[in-house]
Amino acid sequence: MIILMRLSGFLFLFIIFLYLILLPALGYKAEIDDSDAEIQKINDDPKKFQISIGLALIHNVLVITLTIMLFIVFGPPDNILLGIVLIIFRIGEGLILSYNDKNYWDLLNIARKYSTASGAEKTSLSDLAQSITKTKSSRFIFAMIFWAIGTLAFSIMLVTYGVVPPFFGWLGIVASIFIGFADGIKFAKLKLIDSKVFKALHPIGGLVALIFEIVLGGWLLFF
Repeated sequence: MIILMRLSGFLFLFIIFLYLILLPALGYKAEIDDSDAEIQKINDDPKKFQISIGLALIHNVLVITLTIMLFIVFGPPDNILLGIVLIIFRIGEGLILSYNDKNYWDLLNIARKYSTASGAEKTSLSDLAQSITKTKSSRFIFAMIFWAIGTLAFSIMLVTYGVVPPFFGWLGIVASIFIGFADGIKFAKLKLIDSKVFKALHPIGGLVALIFEIVLGGWLLFF
């Protein structure tokens, strides 16, 4: 069990490094506003795009692997119901992201055709690229709602289980509520999306989530 805890801590930290440092350095974005700019970026360096999608898929597999390990360490027998919620939603998150990134690979072929196209064909390719990027962004928001539900269940386990300081669990609870509420508003496309409260929710939730995963990952790895 100690080995699984250490491996879980390592995966927490490695996933953060992969998703917040390495993938952005390669130009990978979870949500994309300008599909034409994305096409141009892909054409400028298609190899970088291919590597980024490959690493994104590795990230998603690691999320699923970490979830299974956390369930084994913290789930049965005392927290079996919360563990099942963790498994369903965090694995669901990983599967949604994997499907999203696999489909996003199609943008590479569109970018190749776009560079030599003109007129109506170019407009058609641009519209198709925009559809793909919008779908990617929508699925990412849905995946983050799954993250919030799974993390909330896991954080409640941490507060009640007693293996780690309860403060870690409370950080996770705050982060999951903030992110779940903010992404729920985005997914439902409610008018609250333009409010100052909404614009503060997501960055605060993201910061708390980052602190939660860093301190928990470090604790599991070193203590």
